[in-house]
Amino acid sequence: MEKIRIMPDDFWDWPLPTTFSQGWRIGNLVFVGGQVSQTADGKPLHPHDMEAQIEEVFNNVRLVLNDAGADLADIVKLNTYWVHEGDDQDEFYKYMTEIRHRYLADPGPAATAVRVAGLAVEGLLIEIEAVAVVPD
Repeated sequence: MEKIRIMPDDFWDWPLPTTFSQGWRIGNLVFVGGQVSQTADGKPLHPHDMEAQIEEVFNNVRLVLNDAGADLADIVKLNTYWVHEGDDQDEFYKYMTEIRHRYLADPGPAATAVRVAGLAVEGLLIEIEAVAVVPD
C-alpha cells in the first residue's frame, strides 16, 4: 500500500531539526501527527490562551486532512494532550471539551484526553492528533 507524506506548505515547524511528519495517508486512512499552536519557526501562538490555541490546532488538523483529501468530519480517532495546573481541573476539562466539540461532527470520534505536566514548548496548552478515513 502506498504511503504519502503530508507536509502542508507554510506550516508550523518544530523548534529543533527533526524528520517528523505532519501526517501520512496510507490507503484511505490519514494519520495526523500532534498539532499545536505554533508559528512556522516554532514559536507558540496565543501562549496560555486555551480557546485561541484550540482554534489554531483544529485549523492545523484541518490543513493536514485537506492535503490528504479529508476533513474534520472524517476523524474517527482523536487524542488530546492538555496542560492545566489550577485547582479547577474538572471545570477546565469541561471548558476545553466544550470548545473542542465546536469542531467535531456528531457523533464524535473515539477520543482520549490526557492531562500532562507540559508540552514541548513553554506556553503551549494543547496538542491534538487524529486518525481519519478519507471518504470514497
